[in-house]
Amino acid sequence: MKPIRLGFSLLLTLVSLWAFAASVDTKTVVLLELDGPIGPAGADYVERGLKRAAERNAPLVVIRLDTPGGLDTSMRDIIQSILGSPVPVVTYVAPGGARAASAGTFLLYASHVAAMSPGTTLGAATPVRIGGLPGVPEAPGKPAGDKKNGSGPSDDAMSRKILNDSIAYIRSLAQLRGRNVDWAEQAVREAASLTAEEAVKQNVVDVMALDISELLNKIDGRVVNVLGQNRRLSTKGLEIRRFKPDWRFELLSTITNPNVLPILMM
Repeated sequence: MKPIRLGFSLLLTLVSLWAFAASVDTKTVVLLELDGPIGPAGADYVERGLKRAAERNAPLVVIRLDTPGGLDTSMRDIIQSILGSPVPVVTYVAPGGARAASAGTFLLYASHVAAMSPGTTLGAATPVRIGGLPGVPEAPGKPAGDKKNGSGPSDDAMSRKILNDSIAYIRSLAQLRGRNVDWAEQAVREAASLTAEEAVKQNVVDVMALDISELLNKIDGRVVNVLGQNRRLSTKGLEIRRFKPDWRFELLSTITNPNVLPILMM
């Protein structure tokens, strides 16, 4: 009987420890940090971070963002992860002086809560293709597409396709989250930009906060839609735990850096 009692006691102890760990995780915000250009490394990092938060039943994920933009495919991968997350996601442009330009603006619009620190900016989301801005002529001597001779679509036609697709995408995100649809289109079509103060006034972002502690206090009680269901946030007093990037993130970040990639390709 003693071995049975010992095993039963051990089982109760393990269950108690598991319950304690779970209760700790439900009081802990997972913090992800995206600094610099958005690429495959950032997309993989955010995807793994959101999965970790869901596995640990975290109440909230905060993505602290400072980016000049990045790859369209990586941006869309991150947005798909956010839209499919069972854990509410706050994208927070910080610290002061940070920006959410280009792809970063799309991430803000996709998030359940969009926030900015004073002294930050967002916008300038016109898509840029490798080789230059849409509509910029190719370098002299480089053959361009020609509809008449069947060599392919013209640069102007391709640029319009890319631009219109981006406009439709950001408008759909704005409609989903109930944010300013018209300004979202301006950010893409006209490369419009806003300060944090202006973004709050124009319903582009939801809140402005000096730091994450103030952010959690300000969004406490806010209702967000997560996978089709309304959920009231309870964020006051939550602890913050940073999800650290691993060696894969550092390696991918290095080899896909826009300043390094052309050298490696050569």
